[in-house]
Amino acid sequence: MTPRSPSDGGILYDETIVEDEDDEIVAEPAAGPAIAWRETPLPETGLVGQDLIAEFVKQLPNSPGVYRMLNAENEVLYVGKARSLKKRVSNYAQGRVHSNRTARMVRETANMEFVLTRTETEALLLEANLIKRLRPRFNVLLRDDKSFPYILITGDHRAPAILKHRGARSRKGDYFGPFASATAVGRTINSLQRAFLLRTCTDSAFESRTRPCLLYQIKRCAGPCTHELSDSDYGQLVAEARDFLSGRSQNVKASIAGAMNQAAEDLDFERAAVFRDRLAALSHVQGHQGINLASIEEADVFAIHHDGGLSCIQVFFYRTGQNWGNRAYFPKADPAMTAEEVLNAFLAQFYDDKPCPRQILLSEPIEEMNLLSDALTEKSGYRVHIHAPQRGEKREVVDHALDNAREAHGRKLAETSSQARLLKGFAETFALPYVPTRIEIYDNSHIMGTNAVGGMVVAGPEGFVKNQYRKFNIKSEDLTPGDDFGMMREVMTRRFSRLLKEQGKPDRTQPPSEDANFPAWPDVILIDGGQGQMTAVRAILAELGVEDCVVAIGVAKGADREAGRERFFQQGKASFTLPPRDPVLYFIQRLRDEAHRFAIGSHRARRKKEMVSNPLDEVAGIGPTRKRALLQHFGTAKAVSRAAIGDLMTVPGISEAVAKQIYAHFHDNAVLEK
Repeated sequence: MTPRSPSDGGILYDETIVEDEDDEIVAEPAAGPAIAWRETPLPETGLVGQDLIAEFVKQLPNSPGVYRMLNAENEVLYVGKARSLKKRVSNYAQGRVHSNRTARMVRETANMEFVLTRTETEALLLEANLIKRLRPRFNVLLRDDKSFPYILITGDHRAPAILKHRGARSRKGDYFGPFASATAVGRTINSLQRAFLLRTCTDSAFESRTRPCLLYQIKRCAGPCTHELSDSDYGQLVAEARDFLSGRSQNVKASIAGAMNQAAEDLDFERAAVFRDRLAALSHVQGHQGINLASIEEADVFAIHHDGGLSCIQVFFYRTGQNWGNRAYFPKADPAMTAEEVLNAFLAQFYDDKPCPRQILLSEPIEEMNLLSDALTEKSGYRVHIHAPQRGEKREVVDHALDNAREAHGRKLAETSSQARLLKGFAETFALPYVPTRIEIYDNSHIMGTNAVGGMVVAGPEGFVKNQYRKFNIKSEDLTPGDDFGMMREVMTRRFSRLLKEQGKPDRTQPPSEDANFPAWPDVILIDGGQGQMTAVRAILAELGVEDCVVAIGVAKGADREAGRERFFQQGKASFTLPPRDPVLYFIQRLRDEAHRFAIGSHRARRKKEMVSNPLDEVAGIGPTRKRALLQHFGTAKAVSRAAIGDLMTVPGISEAVAKQIYAHFHDNAVLEK
């Protein structure tokens, strides 16, 4: 390995750093693509843009790797991968005609960093990982990146449960999916409960049952908790459910139909009715999944429609020959990019943290189809085929996805155009210097001051941005119950103190850039309240020194709290109202109603949690097993709180140290003698 030196620039060779027996740093070949970055910058030259890149090119090898372009504030502008770093990066330094996007990116480049990988495949995987983590301004960005829900049939219990699962597959069992939405999972599980009578309760609830629950009474569960059905018979139901979800639905339905006919011949009509209802439930599941396709056992279908500077990618999921739903994506990309370029960049990011099927169907071929296939094969451990079918049943499926992409694209364009007009009208109504890109709306919710919650919702050029919503559990103990002004002061203080700490003060001398990421700082904040609320808010903004960074507007309910008669409060202006049919008024009402809905929902969730919480949950070191043992011994948490240390020690699993800890918790952390 070539030793590093100050002249190596920002290059990181593919290596793993370990410590030997003498605590000296040595290098060994990495087992996979490098994911850490270290930088040895060029000597201070004052170069930027094309000249700076030309200096880096002199030191780069003809090796595969990943490069990052950074601006003067050390923010990542772009992440790219290359089969040859030297050839790829030299394109930026040759002064050829670039697109406006690339020219802007090159001009802003003040530094570069590199990582070498063994293969271009490793470079592709690393590039996708870094784009998702760093979200560079000039890359194609996958905006909506929630994990997909799955159905899990557990495999670590004598009576397996059927559950909705999202996230890492850490629990033993069989996973089926992905599904396009949690609603689809819930609907399918409900039908499967009726068909196979599988339990959906938690293991702790299962172990604590002494008699069957209501689901058993309404024939939605077989009652394995109290052995209403033997473990072997319940296991047969579980096996049928696995077969059905694995694509062997016809065999399962034929078996149930045979059992129904046999019960009818034996004149056991009640038992026959049970099998009839199970068949009906299975038909309901398949009706929502769509038709089975003989030529598609396991595949994801991607179709892109690119027009008007907006790209829509529709994804359909087929597993075990069944359609498990679809979802539309609108990746952020430069309008000058072609549909093939957007789809190519999207696919690598999409599978960065998701399991990949064995077949991927595309509406059109992409440039790096073979490279992406190799990369996903290497990552998955099995062969992944990617192709764009031109005829046959697979092409019909792709065309169906493409039709959905066109429709979703049209709806999105209409919504975006309408939202743009509303934001422009909003800026004109309140005499803002430019059209806002981020509006935050605040509201409080409580009942007589209890379980008080502050809610913040966010709206932008594309509507509500739900991943930016925040809730604030009111923590101040010196607040008078029901003091709305005090609650709003706490919310504003916490929100903008954190913004200052994490982002610093924004530059308001220039309007926001069109290609910038969604901003962290709001341009406008809407407060659900009148002059009193606005006085409290302005005092906090002035105290933090950010009163010039954001426009605060109060929205007070009209006479008799009637919608359409709201009064607005803005600094430097007399309060005013808008005409009853003004589109901007409807827009503000929608923003306020969303904030109200979110605040009330957060308050209800907090109140419900408090109502069902157990005092033992707050005792450090007391988990489900010890809590169950304490409740079985004493009966109630209140009896536990009154118990002496000696009585606590008689409970299985409660040592003297744990008993003292429980006693101290319920007696104001009393100091106990050792």
